[in-house]
Amino acid sequence: MLVKPSVCIFLFTCVFQLSHTWSVNNFLMTGPKAYLIYSSSVAAGAQSGIEECKYQFAWDRWNCPERALQLSSHGGLRSANRETAFVHAISSAGVMYTLTRNCSLGDFDNCGCDDSRNGQLGGQGWLWGGCRDNVGFGEAISKQFVDALETGQDARAAMNLHNNEAGRKAVKGTMKRTCKCHGVSGSCTTQTCWLQLPEFREVGAHLKEKYHAALKVDLLQGAGNSAAGRGAIADTFRSISTRELVHLEDSPDYCLENKTLGLLGTEGRECLRRGRALGRWERRSCRRLCGDCGLAVEERRAETVSSCNCKFHWCCAVRCEQCRRRVTKYFCSRADRPRGGAAHEPGRKP
Repeated sequence: MLVKPSVCIFLFTCVFQLSHTWSVNNFLMTGPKAYLIYSSSVAAGAQSGIEECKYQFAWDRWNCPERALQLSSHGGLRSANRETAFVHAISSAGVMYTLTRNCSLGDFDNCGCDDSRNGQLGGQGWLWGGCRDNVGFGEAISKQFVDALETGQDARAAMNLHNNEAGRKAVKGTMKRTCKCHGVSGSCTTQTCWLQLPEFREVGAHLKEKYHAALKVDLLQGAGNSAAGRGAIADTFRSISTRELVHLEDSPDYCLENKTLGLLGTEGRECLRRGRALGRWERRSCRRLCGDCGLAVEERRAETVSSCNCKFHWCCAVRCEQCRRRVTKYFCSRADRPRGGAAHEPGRKP
């Protein structure tokens, strides 16, 4: 079964990109044949991770570029910073989330709702019941897909595995309790409750918070592939909660273009200034992407065409007019004297 190239890039670097790294296809062809039935869910979960990563970082200096979606620690091609940590966590979370949801929907013959706690007292006035989303199943199968492709034994591999687990913990930690009342004439004398997956957007937002609070791990010089070195690495990561993201290196300056690292910089990026639905982080995007990076904010006017004044005509068509309106967009541009914002301070977090 073929997996779309974009998914392959995101989950595990494709063979044509890096010959020593497994791909989803390699795993499916050499691993247990039973896993073939989950491949579509894994692909869909990987795609949801791509989309969520790009959504969460749309207005950040690092905006989840395609290069960052190659989950390989081989050949020294990958960094070990907090952005890499997020990519591993959101990919692992996306695969687990989709497998769990599809299991509960009955898409797999060997899996369904988790009713292992049904009938047990959950709290005052309520019992466990209903159809609980089977996160145990999703966790186990996603771990087989995601963790099995991390073949290294060094600190970078340990970091990746830790962040994979943090992604799975994020799915479990954001589940919501749903309850149904029982009683005479609509009274709520007792309730049965079960846990359901939240919207994946909530998982992404949760991991974005973890990204900002990611812990830097400092290892002793020389901790490598020797038995003693691997033991020291394992001890270090065991002491850190698997709910937290970890990284080994500081992030580069994403303001600046760096062709060696594949960084485009923020020059030319669009930012936001006005809008009713803008959040605080979005409203500050021009300062973050332009001003704090030593760039000016350039205002550009454009004309958009959209359908409007739509009317239903019997029977059965909807006819719309084409409305034109002028819009203003803002972009980061280089200028001799920036028109706003503070000069870029080296070392600022993206």
